Amino acid sequence: GSHAPLQDTAPRIVEHPTDVLVSKGEPATLSCKAEGRPAPMVEWYKDGERVETDREDPRSHRTLLPGGSLFFLRILHGRRGKPDEGVYVCVARNYLGEATSRNASLEVAGE
Repeated sequence: GSHAPLQDTAPRIVEHPTDVLVSKGEPATLSCKAEGRPAPMVEWYKDGERVETDREDPRSHRTLLPGGSLFFLRILHGRRGKPDEGVYVCVARNYLGEATSRNASLEVAGE
């Protein structure tokens, strides 16, 4: 039989991140899963700024997992600030367009 060629499709988010509350120094994961053809590239933004992961900076404590989730080896939190706390979104892109997830807040639990 003849198979129709697979259509390229714009990304869509199939798993959205949810709010997380983490103790400082603990690991955390913000979930994100996107589908599309070709497979979309996922980027994360925190408070509107792009999140650097170990792909850009090998010393980073944040890893972009193969499925698109963002993994924190440990949540950084110090007297001078809470660099990981904030509102995150994941954005999936391919040449047909982009999809943005819901907002998820990451909070560091009080001392």
